[in-house]
Amino acid sequence: MDVGSGDSTRLGAEDWEASRRESRALRQRSQQARARARLTRHKVRVVRSHLQTSGEPAFAWLQAKVGTMPVIEQAKGIVMVQQGCGPEEAFDVLRRMSQHANVKVHVLAAQIVEHIAATGNVTPIPLGTNRDKRPQAR
Repeated sequence: MDVGSGDSTRLGAEDWEASRRESRALRQRSQQARARARLTRHKVRVVRSHLQTSGEPAFAWLQAKVGTMPVIEQAKGIVMVQQGCGPEEAFDVLRRMSQHANVKVHVLAAQIVEHIAATGNVTPIPLGTNRDKRPQAR
């Protein structure tokens, strides 16, 4: 075969090395994707197991979680204003306070909102509210 003939079927050393690096990178991404898939499968099994052993249907469990979110979000806002922090730090403060007091986060959040509402500064969101009750713009 003539080297200068333009035949592109032969790979040079640089092309070969580039192909090996690309193959290595693809293999690494594939391994990472498989690891993420294993972790996701594990999490699904854990949650499914929890729901099955507790006898609580998934929908009821999710509905209970969604029902407490508004009051937790309102309490997070109160903590953010009082502490001058962001939402993640505010939730961390609520979580640590609930652990210290041995009270569920949503119960503590409701107590904080009720206390602030008693001073007339905030309108409370009752537990179980999952929709915005503001009047709709027409």
